[in-house]
Amino acid sequence: MSFPVAFRRRRPRAMLGLACAVAVVAVVAGAVAAGAIWVSFVPTVLVLYLVASTASIGWSSVGLSGCVAGGVAAILIFYERVFPGLAPADAPSELPPYWPVEIGAICVLLTAGWAIGTAVRWKRDTTARLVRHLAEAAVADERRRIARELHDVIGHSMSVIAVKATVANHVADARPHEVRAALDVIEQTSRSTLAEIHRVLGLLRSDDDPQQPHLPVPGMADLPGLAAHARSAGVEVDLTVQEEAVLPPAVAMSVYRIVQQALTNVITHAAPTRCSVTVEIDGREAVIEVIDDGPRHGRPPRAGHGGHGLIGMRERAKMYGGTFSAGRRPEGGFHVTARLPYDPNGTIT
Repeated sequence: MSFPVAFRRRRPRAMLGLACAVAVVAVVAGAVAAGAIWVSFVPTVLVLYLVASTASIGWSSVGLSGCVAGGVAAILIFYERVFPGLAPADAPSELPPYWPVEIGAICVLLTAGWAIGTAVRWKRDTTARLVRHLAEAAVADERRRIARELHDVIGHSMSVIAVKATVANHVADARPHEVRAALDVIEQTSRSTLAEIHRVLGLLRSDDDPQQPHLPVPGMADLPGLAAHARSAGVEVDLTVQEEAVLPPAVAMSVYRIVQQALTNVITHAAPTRCSVTVEIDGREAVIEVIDDGPRHGRPPRAGHGGHGLIGMRERAKMYGGTFSAGRRPEGGFHVTARLPYDPNGTIT
């Protein structure tokens, strides 16, 4: 009877049928103790638990039904045909023979084994779905983060390159020296962009890769470089940084990216123009404000193609539970304001 228990993990369904069949044959053959027939079905209960915890609920329900039907039929045959032919006991038994109790005990044991196995299977499936969902969410978040980084890097640099290339094309014959200056800007911007792209793509590699170099992350010290790039594209940038505390690296990079994307929008839609960039840090939050005067000479702003710049800036602000607002000014131009609250340890407040 216990043989199927030893091999239940290799062939659970076959062992369930074998365990139930052996128990039924033992009962019908009279090789059991009257009043304790349910003991013969304990191995069947153990195998049924494994089947219920690994197979589908439909298949395990069929197995439960078959085992219950086999047990009930075996007990009825035993008490009707086998038990009357047995010799009377010399002494009263502690477990008097009574077939309704036997049937009830077997049904309770089989149902309990099936129910526990089904609950274990449901918990495993739920845990697996949760783990899979968390893994998919982590992959999606990583893709969005990398896409946002690439958008900020490439968008800003290509805007500067496009503006300088346009200038060089228009003044190529009349002012060759301006062409060389524009090409110098394009060369410098291209080199810095390639370095940034290399750093961002390096995020795709494992953090445990010993061959992965630790490239610097842009931060507050790189804001003057952003302003210089914007100036080379025809935007008069007034940069003001009031830093009363040192920003954590993650917050500093978010500040850099928001300023970078805001200046990219100014270059793309309003250059040449004047723009003021103000960054205030007081130890509790970082406040970013970028305001431009709009295109000069009454020229309407250049229309864009519905990029993701504003969405990216808003997402960066929400990462720290901050606020973001952007819109046109009544007197002309555009303004961007972002607040990033943080604590000195760099965690989200």
